[in-house]
Amino acid sequence: MTSTVDALSAREIHPRIGSEILADKATLLSGDHAGAIRELLEQRGVLVFPKIGFTDDEQVAFTETLGTMATERKGEKLYQVTLDTSINKQADYLRGSLYWHLDGTMNEVPILASLLSSKALGNEGEGDTEFCNTYAAYEDLPDEDKAALEQLQVTHSTWTTLLYYEPEPALETLRQMMSIGERDLPLVWTHRSGRKSLVLGCTAGHVVGLDRRASTELLVRLREWATQPQFTYRHTWSVGDLVIWDNTGTMHRATPYDPTSGRLLQRTKLAGEEPFA
Repeated sequence: MTSTVDALSAREIHPRIGSEILADKATLLSGDHAGAIRELLEQRGVLVFPKIGFTDDEQVAFTETLGTMATERKGEKLYQVTLDTSINKQADYLRGSLYWHLDGTMNEVPILASLLSSKALGNEGEGDTEFCNTYAAYEDLPDEDKAALEQLQVTHSTWTTLLYYEPEPALETLRQMMSIGERDLPLVWTHRSGRKSLVLGCTAGHVVGLDRRASTELLVRLREWATQPQFTYRHTWSVGDLVIWDNTGTMHRATPYDPTSGRLLQRTKLAGEEPFA
């Protein structure tokens, strides 16, 4: 379906997630359509701006039209997303990005959205980015599931993710990750809008109050449910693409790629506006 949203041409990529927006740089950088873009982002979860070709400064400027920018640990506005440690010295930390997750489960208020632009491609067939709509996944659950999940809490931690990509870590590494801490979060996030979404992903370690087996079975069942084809979109990158996703209502992951392949994405972020609830 193609529609005009406040002078922007928007085409649905998938019935339940993702829209492609066609607009020139000047239109986007003006900020005149920021409200419409944010509204569409909340509705569709993922917005794709094919081959818009923003420079670093333009990506920062566009991000700032949409809300308050969230900077990186040392105040940087841009973050290089690559598994190549010669470019990003903390690239090993990004190995967790190959598994379904949402960003900021260790924070009181997770980031609202991330914006990724493609600077260089990796090997053909590698390094796509997948997204799933956790609003839609919740909405389609049977009523009995919704009732059972409503009051459940899940313990999230960064060290849980570590065990996905390094199942036999050194004790020192494990302790470093454990020092980041852990948080109990609602399995069902009731947003200020009234909509509800599932809070899952590779940081989810244990459902509070359930034994280990029942907890693991529930989390895996819900992950499989939320990442079914009807709720997911897989983006194959072209140089110059910009993709925004609503971090509060989607999960995402990168498909595996060779760290030496040259794949490089540039990230900016929008600061969170709503705590988990």
